[in-house]
Parts: sequence; structure tokens; C-alpha cells
Amino acid sequence: MNNVEGARRLLEAADALRNDGSIVEPLAASTGLSAAGVRFALQRSLEAPISDGELTTLASRTAASSTVTVILSANVFTAALRALVLARLASPRVRVRPSRRESLFPRLLVEAAADPAVTLEPSLDLATVEEGEVHVYGRDETVAAVAASLRPGVRLRGHGAGLGVAWVDIHAATEDTAARLAEDVIAFDQRGCLSPRLVFAAGPSQHAQRFAALLHEALAAMGERIPRGELDAATRGELLRHRDSFAFAGEVWESPTSLVALAPEGAPVLLGPPARCVTLVGARTDADVVAHLQALAPSIVCFGADDERGARLAPPHARLARLGAMQRPPLDGPVDGRPSLVQAGVAPRTGMI
Repeated sequence: MNNVEGARRLLEAADALRNDGSIVEPLAASTGLSAAGVRFALQRSLEAPISDGELTTLASRTAASSTVTVILSANVFTAALRALVLARLASPRVRVRPSRRESLFPRLLVEAAADPAVTLEPSLDLATVEEGEVHVYGRDETVAAVAASLRPGVRLRGHGAGLGVAWVDIHAATEDTAARLAEDVIAFDQRGCLSPRLVFAAGPSQHAQRFAALLHEALAAMGERIPRGELDAATRGELLRHRDSFAFAGEVWESPTSLVALAPEGAPVLLGPPARCVTLVGARTDADVVAHLQALAPSIVCFGADDERGARLAPPHARLARLGAMQRPPLDGPVDGRPSLVQAGVAPRTGMI
């Protein structure tokens, strides 16, 4: 089986898992998402099948390696598919070390693919990796720790933590826009590097206030159908502190499963925890947005916008997406295009939307 055939087998296995209702409850227990949240992720954010031509093109843009060792993160369980497809396109031998916190989906995927070239090795010691590449996904500290443990000659391709940012034009502050953005927020309970945690609303302050209310209503309504998973004590505490900060200086809209905080004009941006918590900032001018983005740029992985004006504000390395599609990028390479973290042979397409 060649590399492209192996990658295709992984995609076919994922497509079968997408509609396997028997895995929903076990994945909910493994990930901490609600059962409805797992179903939503499988149907909406698991990469769709791509044509043989697209897969061959992707393979041609992927640097070959004798062996690829993949270190997975637990935050977005479906991300295992993209990671393994890219690794398999690069190499005839793929070793997978899943996160201790979420190893179920990688195991299901590897077992369903039944490709002898892809092996699951939960206890893999990186000090034993003697050749090829290591693709690591996770916190920046994890990437640094893996880099320090590798033998000379083993190449690291690191994908660290990040966040999504969205832009809403004054003419697009509608219920439809809010509903599409709410879908991006709700996926994976906002844990992933594509998840929008900061939203810029162009125009006067009353526009930002109106859109914050619309987004709150959309998140609350969707939260009734797709409940948020359980929060640990640390996240609950951080969420309460974030709410209280904006209740004192700013405005807050809260539901049982989400929180929208509107920052006061001229205040620095404060991000809440990844728990369906959105900070909304009114931006009278594009220059205001650029000023806010300067400090955040190294962390921005995805920029959501529905128009060319918003897209022009995105950092050059950010993946561009329309609102409602931030959590389902095309399978065109790693989702993370930041130059300081992406060392992979394949880079995402980040052209104008």
C-alpha cells in the first residue's frame, strides 16, 4: 500500500466512524464533551472526504520522511484524522502516541483503517526515536519539551496552542451571522486553536452592543440543543472572574452554557477561558483592530470574516475562513500556519476568501 492509498484508508475509516452512533457516548466520556457535542463535532468538523486528485496534490506538497512519529493533543479529538493523514502521506511508517487524556478516537481511527503502516504506541518513549520526523500537537510547552528530548538528526514539526479571531462588519450584524459564529464557538466547547474567542464588531458602540446580544441569543439557543461539557473547578473559577471583570467595567450576557462579554471602549483585550466564552470588542476604525491584533498576532491561527475588508485585517499567517466555517477547514495541510510553529512541508492555503 503506497502513501496515498494509506491516507485514503484513514479518510474512509473516519467517514465510517462519523455515522457510528455506538461511539458517541464513549467519546463523550473520553473527551468531556456532551454527547450532543460529540455528534456535532463528528458531523461538522471531521474532515470531509476529498477527491483522489486533491489527495494526490496534497501528497505532492508533503515532504517525505522515512518515519513519522505523531504526538497528539486531547483538545480536539477529530484533529487526529488530519494529523495522521498528513503523516501517512509523508511516510510509509507512522507511529502514533495519543494523549493520555483522550486516546479513544485515535485508537478507533487506527483500528478502522487497518493499515499496517500506522501503529498506535501509547507508551512510546521519544528518546527511542532514531530517525525521521516527530509531529507534535499541543501546548507550546509540550512542543518545547519534545524538542528537548529528541535525538540529533530527528526533525521536529511543532503545532502549538492558538486561538481564532472573528470580524463582523456593521452591515452584517444579523441573526444569521450570529448563528453561524455561534456554531464556530460551540464546536469542541471552544477548546481548539481555530475556536473564535475574540470578536471585533465594526462601527459605533451601539452596533457592538447589539451584536453581542444577538450572539448571546444564538449561543443560548444552540446551547439548549448542544449542552456544554462539564467544566473543571479551575475553568469555572476563571469564567466567574472573567464575568465579574466585565460586569464591573463593560457588559455581560450569560446563559447556562455560554458567556459574551463586551469590552469597554479603549480597554485592553481580556480573553476568557475556552468554555464558550467570547470577548467582543467594538472597533470604530480598522486601525483599532490592527492595534489590538498586534499583541495577539503570534497566537492567532484562524481569522473569520465574511468580506474582503475583514480578511485584509488578518495576520498574514492566519488561516482565513467564513463565519460558520472556522471549525471545518479544507484538508489542505496543517491548520496552523504560524511561521514560528509550523515546520511542516505542507502549509495551509491562506488566500483571500
